Amino acid sequence: MSDAVQRRVLVTGTSGLLGRAVAQLLHDRGFFVRTLQRRAVESPWESVQGSVVDPDVTARAVAGMDAVVHLAAKVSFTGAWEDFVTTNIVGTRQLLTAAQHEGLRDFVFVSSPSVAHFGSSIVGAPAGTANPALARGSYARSKAAAEEIALAEDSPEFRVTAIRPHVVWGPGDTQLVERVVERARAGRLPLLDGGRALIDTTYVDNAAEAIVRGLERMDYAHGQALVVTNGEPRPVGELIAGICAAAGVQAPGYSVPGWLARGAGSLIEKAWLAAGSRGWVHDEPPMTRFLAEQLSTAHWFDQRYTQAVLDWTPAVSLDEGLALLAQYYRR
Repeated sequence: MSDAVQRRVLVTGTSGLLGRAVAQLLHDRGFFVRTLQRRAVESPWESVQGSVVDPDVTARAVAGMDAVVHLAAKVSFTGAWEDFVTTNIVGTRQLLTAAQHEGLRDFVFVSSPSVAHFGSSIVGAPAGTANPALARGSYARSKAAAEEIALAEDSPEFRVTAIRPHVVWGPGDTQLVERVVERARAGRLPLLDGGRALIDTTYVDNAAEAIVRGLERMDYAHGQALVVTNGEPRPVGELIAGICAAAGVQAPGYSVPGWLARGAGSLIEKAWLAAGSRGWVHDEPPMTRFLAEQLSTAHWFDQRYTQAVLDWTPAVSLDEGLALLAQYYRR
């Protein structure tokens, strides 16, 4: 785009799949990209290493920038509440403060639809309002609080939008795909209620494009929260089977009642915390109440408003994404 060369964007959380994709897309479009992440990574752009809760680090990171795309977060199904507060709430507040002090114009906060998912089914709904008191699990509650803090700062001089990509996955994904594949391979991945719950997901390239469009369309998007998905709701069992087929592992063949998994998830999570997480894959328990609710309740969203505001439609279908995932595993 013609004005992209003049725009300088800080992207946080680029050690993750989506953060890397956003930084790469901005770079490819001619933006000057600087990244902020906890550990050093090889990249074609300028990088600052450190924590978003460190005032000195955030001051260095935003210096000379025009905009921020904030993805850095603690993403986990369980863990100590204080850890989520530190990264997701305190870190967001610190970055907002640094950006405002530096005089930046635009701030894209990458949130999650879980901030407005309160345990019951979501069927073709709009984004909904984030509610820390009702959101399920520490991750969702902390992200809801952070989204409230971010959007409260929106003004004509400092424009803020919240983009909520839903269940992002793709080649190299360690949050969803790797967990599904590892647990399916080990025979520890049951379907809940037969895998019938209808859910939306988002291929990573589509999520990255939508986030960048949020920045490019800030005149229309600021002050709002927008859910982003592929717009192709499918039964969760079908999605899991597609991921397993792409990776060449056997899809789960047994089912557990959702009510039983939700109850068991609560007990397992408490036992995990008491045991200090020793021995679990990814340092996480095999089931939590939040995960059980996500796997056994419908959650898919009306995308018409989001697509109109962002002037965007997904370029990669779910089937095309699964084919790309299969190519990745064959390599």
